[in-house]
Amino acid sequence: MSTTSACKGCRDDYKVTETQIARILASPMFTPDNTAPEEVYAARFALCSACPKLQDGVTCTACGCIIPVVARLKARGCPLPGGGLWQPVVE
Repeated sequence: MSTTSACKGCRDDYKVTETQIARILASPMFTPDNTAPEEVYAARFALCSACPKLQDGVTCTACGCIIPVVARLKARGCPLPGGGLWQPVVE
């Protein structure tokens, strides 16, 4: 019996693909009313890309989110303790 408790999301057969991300982003949830402007998304993704919690350029190990998806949502903020790297868009 193995005593290691590796995250199943770290295994190759669980890696999130660009095709899966595109399918998620094509869902009705991602309307202009719900999504951040492109420049906000780009700034958020740049901050996440420099964060040591980002795994494989896709998954946040602090919360398990798929960053190319959640960084597009206006209402989402970075989950890191102490206020996070970015905040929800307030209109």
